[in-house]
Amino acid sequence: MKKKILVVGGGVSKERVISLKTSKAVINSIKKTYNVKFCEPDQNFLGFVKTFKPDVIFNALHGRFGEDGYMQSIFETLNIKYTHSGVLSSMLAMDKGLSKNIFIKNKILTPEFIILKNESINLKLKKIKKKFNSNVVIKPLNEGSSFDVFICNKNNLLRNLKKMRNYREILVEKFIPGREIQAAIMGKKKLGAIELKPKRKFYDYQAKYNLNAKTQHIMPAKINSKKYNELMKIAFKAHNLLFCRGITRSDFKFYKNRFYLLEVNTQPGMTSLSLVPEIAAYRGINFKSLVNWIIKDASKVR
Repeated sequence: MKKKILVVGGGVSKERVISLKTSKAVINSIKKTYNVKFCEPDQNFLGFVKTFKPDVIFNALHGRFGEDGYMQSIFETLNIKYTHSGVLSSMLAMDKGLSKNIFIKNKILTPEFIILKNESINLKLKKIKKKFNSNVVIKPLNEGSSFDVFICNKNNLLRNLKKMRNYREILVEKFIPGREIQAAIMGKKKLGAIELKPKRKFYDYQAKYNLNAKTQHIMPAKINSKKYNELMKIAFKAHNLLFCRGITRSDFKFYKNRFYLLEVNTQPGMTSLSLVPEIAAYRGINFKSLVNWIIKDASKVR
């Protein structure tokens, strides 16, 4: 009998559409090899799991409630093998404040930052101006896919802060110019690094997922071998510091010959424009083989 794989995707986060695309790509690549079914993490989820009795849950969720330890804790309670990182590592990586503090403590360079909570706009402005004397980036503390990320100067800071009113906590960090480079780790393997040259202001949601944005992908990233090895060592170190499992992708800025780690993604996208499959393909690992590796890497405790 074929092994049963339950692909869990969709969800309620702002990354729902990307999660559904990841789910579709994963299912299409393995449907001839496994008995595959798809399910959303809704009120019918537990009943579906009980009926289907999967051997492995492929976690194709992105963003909150799928990538932050919440669903991972449910998977472990169900005592079913699942993919990607576990409860603790997912929570640490998704909370940019916690992960950045871990990076700093372990001498990994990351942009200076502050966290602003439910405060008045005026108080937020005062704190930002006191901390930074240059352009800043503001973003939600625990979202992905560059949702609601704004590069701010003194002219647009107030306007962009008002757009973030619905977030309980936001991260403000010093804007680092320079090159966008992202590195992938696959288990204990340093998979590789890719450089992105967006036509837009930065590598935002549209640059990531819209073909019309015409973001240029350079694989491998054009840096000398010494710096390339340094980059992969930092990505691998961060992967391990956050107790990650399976596949991760770390986002960097490369400026004045130094790498600034922005964040670690524990469940990178698997769409037609996603970076990890592209990096893997350069290393001779096709999409189906990559998905199969992720499934075989699954375990009950991550």
